[in-house]
Amino acid sequence: MAPLKSLEARYPLLDSNFQSFCASNGIFTVEDFLLHDLSVLTAFAEQQPNSDRLKEGITQLLSIIDRQHQPWLNGLQLLEDARQNKHVLSTGFEEIDKLLGGGVREGQLTELVGPSSSGKTQLCLRVAANVAIQHVGRVIFMDTGNSFSPRRIEHFIHQISDSVLSEKVMSNILCYSTFDIFSMFDVLQQLENSLKSQGPKGDCKVQMLIVDSISSLITHVLGGSGPQGHALMTAAGFLLKKLAHEHNIAVLVTNHMVAGEGGTLKPALGESWKSIPHVRLLLSRDPGNKISNISILKHPSLASGEVARFVIDD
Repeated sequence: MAPLKSLEARYPLLDSNFQSFCASNGIFTVEDFLLHDLSVLTAFAEQQPNSDRLKEGITQLLSIIDRQHQPWLNGLQLLEDARQNKHVLSTGFEEIDKLLGGGVREGQLTELVGPSSSGKTQLCLRVAANVAIQHVGRVIFMDTGNSFSPRRIEHFIHQISDSVLSEKVMSNILCYSTFDIFSMFDVLQQLENSLKSQGPKGDCKVQMLIVDSISSLITHVLGGSGPQGHALMTAAGFLLKKLAHEHNIAVLVTNHMVAGEGGTLKPALGESWKSIPHVRLLLSRDPGNKISNISILKHPSLASGEVARFVIDD
């Protein structure tokens, strides 16, 4: 995240006085600002002689974070990058790979939404096992609800291939228990620093990042009337997409569903989050049997509404 001083030239409200005020609260970067309790910061600003200007600065900084986006690239640059760097990773399910044109793509944020017990975690574990077997890179699995199962991973490894040593594959799947959005930011920042230091041809290239589930981390900070929760959600989405694009990682996140109008289910996190993933898939399971359905809700190059049926073996 950028230091506050770097924003001063473009945003006069974020001047040296605002920076000094933030520094007195241990805030030197945009990340420090997001991790701070903004209700406490605003209350402290109200006690200062220039309180109105400081509060305007807080509001503007939140607005800047909310508008974050990746730098503009022309079509030729994007095409060349896709050809050279953005490979497709097989999910391990022939039906899903066929639906998605080969699997999940590096450089993209893919979201898997579905109701409780639809099999989101099982699908993530199977995908993690398959990527770790088929490729030399690593899989980062961020576990937000104690759902990661090494035994289940090992089971999937033996299903996929009898000739692969499960110990070798398991060593390429790194699990982080992450129970709040601030811990997630810490892990992602450490990951970004590690990827930058080792370069694109590092010995332990990360090929996939899985967050199961992103909604359980973000839902808690969206409550209340303040803008901090929305800014944190935007920053999380931006950082995930930045990691995906700059380091050619396939990012897969899960999202639960909530009741909408008339009791119909809809993906959690609202309309603002809806625009963040490149790909949005809906997972469901037929009642009374093992058949699962996955359909395209959003995709940059494929039609919405297409469906594949598959089975996650027990």
